[in-house]
Amino acid sequence: MSNLLGAAALSKGMKSGLTRPLPRTRPGGLSVYLARRPAARLSILAMICCLAQAGIAQALEVVHKGDVVVVPLHGEISPSLLMFLRRAEKVAESNGASAIIFEMNTYGGRLDAAEEITSALNHATVPTYTFINSNAGSAGSLIALATQHIYMAPVSAIGAAAPVLPTGEDLPLTEREKTISYWAALIRSSAIKNGHNPDVGEAFMNKDKEVKIGDRVIHPKGTVLTLSAQEATEKFNGKPLLADGIAESIVDLMQKAGLKGHWVSLDPTGFEQLAFWITALAPLLLLGGIIGAYLEFKIPGASLPGIISAICFALFFLGHYFAGLAGWEVVGLFVLGMALVIIEILFFAHSTIVFGVVGVFLMLASLLWAMIDRYPGETFFPTGRMLAMPLLNLFLAIAAAAIGIVLLARYLPRTSIYRRFALITSNPSGPSLAGAPREFATALALSPGMEGVSLSILRPSGKARFADHIVDVVTQGEFVAANTAITVVQTDGMRVVVKASAS
Repeated sequence: MSNLLGAAALSKGMKSGLTRPLPRTRPGGLSVYLARRPAARLSILAMICCLAQAGIAQALEVVHKGDVVVVPLHGEISPSLLMFLRRAEKVAESNGASAIIFEMNTYGGRLDAAEEITSALNHATVPTYTFINSNAGSAGSLIALATQHIYMAPVSAIGAAAPVLPTGEDLPLTEREKTISYWAALIRSSAIKNGHNPDVGEAFMNKDKEVKIGDRVIHPKGTVLTLSAQEATEKFNGKPLLADGIAESIVDLMQKAGLKGHWVSLDPTGFEQLAFWITALAPLLLLGGIIGAYLEFKIPGASLPGIISAICFALFFLGHYFAGLAGWEVVGLFVLGMALVIIEILFFAHSTIVFGVVGVFLMLASLLWAMIDRYPGETFFPTGRMLAMPLLNLFLAIAAAAIGIVLLARYLPRTSIYRRFALITSNPSGPSLAGAPREFATALALSPGMEGVSLSILRPSGKARFADHIVDVVTQGEFVAANTAITVVQTDGMRVVVKASAS
């Protein structure tokens, strides 16, 4: 009977032109929030999956202290190979490996990727070995010179690193001279650092370089240098020309080099190419994550923005993990920051901003940390060079997101999509309202001069009540205490500017 009376009263109210929406119940905590926002559940699930993926990948790369880590460098020298090598080197060093052996079989590839790989190898804090298992051609020979010891299979070769165009043709004269001049200096410094003959390294690239030991000319001018295993291990004055020795296999190399312990192979996961594109598109992923999170909290009932945000952030962290830049700890830091922001929104929106500020700081710090190329053993605080590109990416993402949010705040409320979601969440629960007039669920139209009461401290933004509506408002900079009479100054899309009413 009471249900029938309630329905009759509701029907009477609709016939009399009642336009004020029924009061909405306030969320009762995190469980209610998650129940009402599927995107929030999916966002948390996506971050958990991302964390689990990083954990699984690390579990597959088990390296114990004292192990010898074998890293295959096969195929074309490319950015994806750099991603794999950098991650493998950091895994080996952070777990206390006794040495790293790079098993090489390559005819070369991109010089820019070879330069990055050379830089990464010169960061190594554990002994490094190259085992040339057939070929170390072109860019491969430059990478081998960045390791401290070189061993070669009985039938193998190293050298022939002259720069050429992607078509295989020679570079134009001026460009060729510039390229050789730069790379000759880089090769010489890398060879000297790792105890190799710098003249041999330069002759790999420069056909005008003569290699001479004492009175004997090892290699005359006119062609680039290529060495067989026997030539590379030939001794002059008691020291081999380049390679420490000839080895039949990894096990044979370990015996001849005196390496103890078990050897563990770290293999590519197949995600390295994806990691290359993700790191290149990092600002766009951050932009998508920030905009999606903003829309998730601003559009009631919408799930797609939250899902997109979770996917963007999950891809960002996963890609940087496989690129050898981030570990699982940065994901944990981001999730902690996100949890603090949610706690601020649900429980402390009207009292304190500490949780929100700390949460946002942790999230930004984790995003920045994930992009820093830091090696084990380096100082905790990154250098300016290490911070330059991550800061630029983060700045571009935040600046673009700020512009996007301003545009969305101004124009989104005028779109049919926003009005549709606003109508859906304004309908009260209870009997069907299919026959109700459309204006039943319309939002309160605010205009300059309307008066209301602040529900929270406006510092300068917060919550206010106008009639039976709770609205997000912002002052022109001043702080306004809770339960203070306020007046609307102007409205601009979803932005409502207020001031304290004159007493």
